[in-house]
Amino acid sequence: MSDTDHFSTLSVHAGEARQKPGDSLTDPIFCASTYSFESTAAVIEYNEKKLPREEYGRYGNPNEKTAEKKLAALEGAEDAILYSSGMAAIVGLLMTKLSAGDEVVFFDECYHRSREFCVKHMSRFGVVTKQVKTGDYAAMEQAITPQTKLLISESPTNPHLSVIDLEKFVAVAKRHGVETLIDATLGTPHNIRPIAAGVDYVLHSATKYLAGHNDLLAGVILGKTAQLEPVRKLRGILGAINSPHNIYLLLRGLKTFDLRMERHNANGLAVARFLAAHPKVERVYYPGLESHPYYEVAKRNMRGFGGLVTFTIRGADWKQTARVVDSVKIPRIAPSLGGVESLIEQPLVMSYLDYPPEVREQFGIYDNMIRLACGIEDTQDLIDDLKQALEQI
Repeated sequence: MSDTDHFSTLSVHAGEARQKPGDSLTDPIFCASTYSFESTAAVIEYNEKKLPREEYGRYGNPNEKTAEKKLAALEGAEDAILYSSGMAAIVGLLMTKLSAGDEVVFFDECYHRSREFCVKHMSRFGVVTKQVKTGDYAAMEQAITPQTKLLISESPTNPHLSVIDLEKFVAVAKRHGVETLIDATLGTPHNIRPIAAGVDYVLHSATKYLAGHNDLLAGVILGKTAQLEPVRKLRGILGAINSPHNIYLLLRGLKTFDLRMERHNANGLAVARFLAAHPKVERVYYPGLESHPYYEVAKRNMRGFGGLVTFTIRGADWKQTARVVDSVKIPRIAPSLGGVESLIEQPLVMSYLDYPPEVREQFGIYDNMIRLACGIEDTQDLIDDLKQALEQI
């Protein structure tokens, strides 16, 4: 099954053997760092025939294989590689694909740590990073040279929720023979399908919506098996693997992925509409609102719009904005998103406090900006809580 109408069935069953070791209904946890062979002949057969079994924990784990198959099925991808975090996943891909003299082009609203890794660290190895305005496909195309190897964007972006026109993004790359990567962490396989649009690689911080419970770190790169083979080999060298217990938690979280996303989508849209109508709110960034500049693109590219809502407080400085954040009763003040608990933060304070004002302005991070990651709580409770918080200023 690949149709998104069957998403809940895929979330529960995809990637799993019908009859499991020990006749367990759920996959048992394999806490093994190494795997034994019955004879020398078995070792030779394993190496020569590439048998589907494990040898050493840094190269694979039965739980990991199950999770990768499930994630690939949900994404509609041939293959998936699980990592210890989302950042480990993108670092693994970039370290595999880029060499000295190569160039990579980012849309400038991509996750700041991803851009930072390229600008500050890949540059030490001779890789050139270019950044162009998000959604400016002509500028992206103009930035491409014969040395360009990869085009990168989030969709939707964080925290502005800009949505990439995947057809245009892919078309630019194909005209120049360049590979593409979409970080679809905010979109999730439930809401956006980059692989189906022709994107080469999809990245998720599985820490967020995929795991869904704010209790683990994980990342995944998805794409075609042949393209991912060297990425998997390098992961075996770098060792950025996840633990069996974390993978167990990820598999358990994925069982309810479809159900959780329905509530995240519903809460995000309802909260965004409430905020858009509130007199103390200056602007709401949410692609499900007709006022959002990427609304039409989002309607074409997305099944739902997620639980992340960013908004600015009218006429407020950072201290007045902090008063709103401090006054909510339900959301916790914390980074991250995608879990069952709602989280709230000021991007200025949480992620950009060390950046000069002109840099924050350049990237659209304002003193009066709040990012709310709606969980799966009762919709009206979230709205009532925001209403009383806004009354504090």
